This record gives sequence, structure tokens and C-alpha cells, in this order.
Amino acid sequence: MSTPDPATQLEMYRRMLRIRRFDETVKTLFDRGRIPGSVHLSIGQEAEVVGACMALAGDDYMVGNHRSHGHPIGKGAAMGPLLAEILGKATGVNGGKGGSMHLADFSVGSLGESSIVGSGLPVAVGAALGARMQGNGRVCLCFFGDGASNEGYFHEALNMASAWQVPVVFLCENNSYGVTTAFSRVSRVPDVATRAVAYGIPGEIVDGQDALVVHATVQNAAQRARDGAGPTLIEAKTYRYPHHSEGPLYNNITYRDPAELAAWQARDPLPLFAGHLAEAGIADAALLADIEQAISAEVASALEFAEQSPWPDPAEAHRGLYRTPIAGFDHA
Repeated sequence: MSTPDPATQLEMYRRMLRIRRFDETVKTLFDRGRIPGSVHLSIGQEAEVVGACMALAGDDYMVGNHRSHGHPIGKGAAMGPLLAEILGKATGVNGGKGGSMHLADFSVGSLGESSIVGSGLPVAVGAALGARMQGNGRVCLCFFGDGASNEGYFHEALNMASAWQVPVVFLCENNSYGVTTAFSRVSRVPDVATRAVAYGIPGEIVDGQDALVVHATVQNAAQRARDGAGPTLIEAKTYRYPHHSEGPLYNNITYRDPAELAAWQARDPLPLFAGHLAEAGIADAALLADIEQAISAEVASALEFAEQSPWPDPAEAHRGLYRTPIAGFDHA
């Protein structure tokens, strides 16, 4: 596949920057007690998210996971309704019912995300099977973490996808840790991608901090799936700079070598991509500054939208359920 044109590369940078500034805003809101529950940030993983999502067609499907804010933004979703959802507002993409770990935006093909580790894998296989049966040419991209590769969901989903040759691209975001446990402690196989051989499908390892490499690899896999050749397993080696989730739980836990964190921070995907844009003559310092200012304004506008949005009507609490336990409640 050819290198994306300059306009596409600039949009890749914008989306990476949107994810970073969005998650920084979410962290601020969480620290101020504005968000219930917990949040899982994608800071450090923006390149693999955007590179993969922008390798898809606009109507292709995408399934995320619990570290979920970046995926729909990478697919092109508007930030206002996403942030409203995280705050539990009525204007959220799911009416305020989903929250941080259960975002879905069908308008960009984002089928949803789940707090249950690995649960998106069979959903992606089902979406891909539906696409094949309908003959609509769509592909489903499935994000999951290294921890999910040790779940039964992973093995069942890859086996079924391979047996049925459905158009799905499995993308493992290997950030080296499942909560506080290093992947090397729970797997004798150092690379998730090597597990592809057990299912007779291609397995590839990519540098998750390089958006262009991820883009090319996912684009090839998506085209292969579209051509009827079945699934591909891609492992993006990446790193999350924050802890597994926000909150005081990790304040007194040491599980990462500071030198390891510093080495990965030196490969921050945003300055790496900004440097590429400058070296390629696509963007100079002035344009990059303009993009930074524009994205900051977009995020501020999204925050204003979310904060000014109304809370859901209490009557909405049971709408959309299979049944309601409240007598006389109309949930049609």
C-alpha cells in the first residue's frame, strides 16, 4: 500500500492530538471528582489507534476495549458526545448510560466497547460474519490488549474467524502490562502475534509508536480480508504512560522500572510524528502550532458542550431494557 498523502497524514496527527488532549481533559475531570467509577487513558498509545483506524474505510466496523476513549476518536467520532457520555449526560453517544468503558458511535462504525476483558473479540467476529453474509464488503477491526490474549475469548474468536474466513483484523495493543502484571510473567510466548500460527492465519508485529507503519500493516490486512482471504492478527508493541486506570490505588505500587517508562516516553508518538511531518516537508513549526491551537479549541468546545448538556430524565433509566421491573412503566 502507498504512503498516505500529506492531507491524510495531517489528519492522522490531528486525531492523535485529539486523543491526547481529550484524555488529559478526562483525567482533570476525574481528579476533580466529576467522573464516577474509573477511567482508562490511551496516553502513549495514540499512534497505533489512529494508524489502525484510518486504514479502514469510513463504513468499516470497529470494536474497542476498556481503554476506550481513543478508539472512536481515531475512527472520526465527534468529541462532544463522547465526553458527554463519560460525564453521564443525556447528549452522550449512549444517552449517558454507558460511561467511560462502554462507548459506541454507530455513525462512524464504532460498535462499542466493554469493561469485560476480551469480550469484544467475539463481537468483532459476529460483525465480520454479518458483513460477509450481507456481501457489503465491510471489514471489522478489533482492538484488544495483551491481557485479553490469555482469555478464552481470544482463542475461540480466532479459531472461529479462521474456520469461517470472516473479514476481521485482530489488533493486539501490547502495552506490556495487564493492570500491574508484566506480560512476560503470564506468558512463555513473548509475542502475541506468534499465536496466529495455531489458527492458520498471518501474524505480524509492528512498532505501535509509528502511525505510518501501523497504518500500512492494517491497510494490507483489511484489503486481504476484503478479498476473502480471512483474518489477520497484528500485534502493536506500544506503551501506556499512565497507570492501568486513574485513582489512588496505584499511588504506592511499584511495578514498572522508571528507566523503562522513560525509554518509552522518549518515543512519545506525538513528537515522533510531528518530527516526521517536519522532515517530510508536510508541516512546519507554524502549521504544527496552528494545529495544536485548533485541537485545544475543539476539546474546549467539547467540554463546554458536555458540561452544559442536561442530565438524563430518570424515566430513561429502564428504557431499552428487555423488560422493566416497574409496573406500568412504558419503555417502548
